[in-house]
Amino acid sequence: MSLNYIKNFYEGCVKPPTVIGQFHTLFFGSVRMFFLGVLGFAVYGNEALHFSCDPDKREINLFCYNQFRPITPQVFWALQLVIVLVPGAIFHLYAACKSINQECILQKPIYTVIYILSVLFRISLEVVAFWLQIHLFGFKVKAFYLCDARSLGKKMTIIKCMVPEHFEKTIFLTAMYTFTVITVVLCVAEIFEIIFRRLCFLFRQ
Repeated sequence: MSLNYIKNFYEGCVKPPTVIGQFHTLFFGSVRMFFLGVLGFAVYGNEALHFSCDPDKREINLFCYNQFRPITPQVFWALQLVIVLVPGAIFHLYAACKSINQECILQKPIYTVIYILSVLFRISLEVVAFWLQIHLFGFKVKAFYLCDARSLGKKMTIIKCMVPEHFEKTIFLTAMYTFTVITVVLCVAEIFEIIFRRLCFLFRQ
């Protein structure tokens, strides 16, 4: 029985009941993760090592970098990907335990409503992540960062630091914002598709 649960859970995650949901899984699972895993590491992998301030001392560079990046973009986006997957994973786990196939989701109103709620929750998580990304990283990475280093000593005030590859990071930020917007649009379209297919099923009845 446990193997059937695992199989049903896997099939539900890989092949959602809607066409747009399947495209979202492909887009989310391949393009977005590949972009973050490969290109994200290339752009942000050695950022802390090349982040330099004036005076160029290790402890000052570390202090200012931690102020510049409260959380590294790779960690933030990885957490975003995992958290956004949670509502769908919970629904498909519930469906697997109840032996609910994909057709039942469209045929029974309670399952349709629960599935739509999981998609709405996914949208809300994407919107929150979008807002946090704006708050943490902004839309543009500047070439220089002014670090408030007064807590390091009386002689320290505002230190000028150089941000490596700032233009590449701006492009990458724009791409990640675009992926979030595309994901939200796909989720909204998926809700409309499942409502439309539900209505078509009722008319056929």
